Amino acid sequence: MKRSLSLLMLVLIISCKGDPEVKEASEIESDSIKEKSILSGDLLGEDRVEFTVKEANNLAELPLNCINTQYPNKLGQTLENKEAIGEPQELHPAFYGCFDWHSSVHAHWSMVSLLKQFPDLKKAETIREKLKESLSAENIQGEIDYFKREQSDSFERTYGWAWLLKLAEEIETWNDPLADELGKNLAPLTDLIVKKYIEFLPKLNYPIRVGEHSNTAFGLSFAYDYANAVEHTKLKELISERAKDFYLSDNNCPLTWEPGGFDFLSPCLEEVSIMSRVLPKNAFEMWLEDFLPQLKSEDFDVEVGEVSDRTDGKLVHLDGLNFSRAWVFYGLINQYPEKFSHLKEIADRHVAHSFPNLVGDSYEGGHWLGTFAIYALQESKDM
Repeated sequence: MKRSLSLLMLVLIISCKGDPEVKEASEIESDSIKEKSILSGDLLGEDRVEFTVKEANNLAELPLNCINTQYPNKLGQTLENKEAIGEPQELHPAFYGCFDWHSSVHAHWSMVSLLKQFPDLKKAETIREKLKESLSAENIQGEIDYFKREQSDSFERTYGWAWLLKLAEEIETWNDPLADELGKNLAPLTDLIVKKYIEFLPKLNYPIRVGEHSNTAFGLSFAYDYANAVEHTKLKELISERAKDFYLSDNNCPLTWEPGGFDFLSPCLEEVSIMSRVLPKNAFEMWLEDFLPQLKSEDFDVEVGEVSDRTDGKLVHLDGLNFSRAWVFYGLINQYPEKFSHLKEIADRHVAHSFPNLVGDSYEGGHWLGTFAIYALQESKDM
């Protein structure tokens, strides 16, 4: 109890100073992702995927193959009346492909991210054309109109909201003339999602601690990144405040209970991820000592998630878990290299385990897992 009070006082003191149409696999080029690049020297003898332009060219095929694919489609829609239903592209003129709304959003993020990192992609011009076509001012207005429906106020809360802000952040930080056009078109929807966060977070009395879409910590982390990138003080401060409300007193997270059978996020690690963003260094280290102290141990390890049936849309989530665990580990290493460098081998192993599954996969995984791989590799790129 004394430790918890001391930690709370430390955080309060420091806070006063300010928080420092789908293609067959054979259509994808022959040098498939399964022929992944390997970096040697791993202490555990595990493979590491190297994020090269070759891999980027292969990964780019995944969003290109789904952003204009309407069916199958999971609308996640609450109908006000019989007139409310419609074709996916009618309901969501910008984000109708890739099975569901949030997957379409982060497929667009994937294309922007790949272009930023690898401007000489083979299909760079095609990607640019697709982005301009999807993210037109008219299409974005159609998305706004959907959110303004009577029964759609909580649509995609907060997972899809988070990915929309991650897309906006990626465009905002892209030094390219196309980014100006896309950002301007997307801005009204971005502003609407920010408004939704600001209205919703004060009403959320308890965080949602699951390994799927509604995980609160994940939704806060990506929204925080956006707020930090664009210097949206109100949103940043609100997220910081609510994260501390939700998680500051947590301790002894049961990591051994993970993963759940359908997890693509780690409840424990997502909480670590948001708290590493909002707490100053000393406070974060004290908090982590109570919450998940084993992370600091050189002997720490966690086994990869194993998928038993890749045609099952829920079971394939575990490949996503491997990528999301990895990006949390890479993020900790980037932020605190002196404390968490030993996590790199574990993160590399998680990525290498699931990466070969991306090409030739069933649509259950193919419509979204590429994004998770890209984000994990992006976090590891400078290591």
